[in-house]
Amino acid sequence: MSYQTGIGQRTAVVTGAASPRGIGFATAHRFAAEGWAVALLDVDQAGAEAAADKIASEFAVPVLGLGADVTDAASLARCVQAIAASDLPVVGALANIAGVASPVPFLDVDLREWNRVIGVNLTGTFLACQAFLPQMIDGGYGRIVNMSSVSAQQGGGVFSKTPYSAAKAGVLGLTRSLAREMAPHGITVNALSPGVVDTDIRAGATDADNEARLAAAVPLGRQGTPEDMAALIVFLSSQDASYLTGTTQNINGGSYIA
Repeated sequence: MSYQTGIGQRTAVVTGAASPRGIGFATAHRFAAEGWAVALLDVDQAGAEAAADKIASEFAVPVLGLGADVTDAASLARCVQAIAASDLPVVGALANIAGVASPVPFLDVDLREWNRVIGVNLTGTFLACQAFLPQMIDGGYGRIVNMSSVSAQQGGGVFSKTPYSAAKAGVLGLTRSLAREMAPHGITVNALSPGVVDTDIRAGATDADNEARLAAAVPLGRQGTPEDMAALIVFLSSQDASYLTGTTQNINGGSYIA
C-alpha cells in the first residue's frame, strides 16, 4: 500500500502494543502494512520486542520494540532517545493505546486502585503526548490518536467501572484541549471511543456467557475487533484526515449513538 502522509516516511509510535490480541498490536501491524515505520512500546519489553520481530518479518519497514512504562516520564524519554538513535525516521504519529481495566465497585475502590487506573489511562496519555510532540512539531507533521471509551460517555455499563470511566472522560478533555493548542502547528489530535472490543483486557474476569451477552447488546450483533479499531486509527493518522481534529470517533457498532 502507498504511504499516506504524502511527505515521506514517518514513524508511528504505538503504546500498549505487545499483546497479540490487542488493539495496540493490530494498530502497529496496520501502520506497517501501510508503509509507516513503527515503534512498539509496552511495559512488557520482551513482548514488545517479539511483536516488533513479527511485524518486521512481514513488512519491509523499520520496526523497533521497546519497554516503556507510560506512567514514567523518564521511561518515555528513554524511548524517545532510542528511536532517535535507531534507523527509524522522525515520529509523525502517536497512538496512545496503553490502558488497564477496572471492574471494581466504587465503594471498594481504594486510592491505590484509583491512582493505578488514572495513571495508566490518563496520565500515561498525557506523558506520551508530551514526550513525542516536539518531534512532530519540528518535523512538520503530527497525528495523535488517544484511546477513550464509551464508558466515558455513558458512565460505565460495559465492564469497567468508575475509575476507568473517569480516566477515559479525562482523555476526551485532554484530546479536545490539546487539539486547540496544536492546531497552529498543523498537528491533529483525535480520540477513539470504542464500545466492547474482543481483546484480552477482560481476561480472567469474564466468561463465554458474559462475552456473548456483550455482543448481543450491540445493534450490529458482534463485538468490535482490534482490526476495526486499527483501521480508524491509521486513517486518522493519514494526510486524508488532515481536517479532522478534536473529534471523538464513536466506534461501537451502534451500541451508543450520540
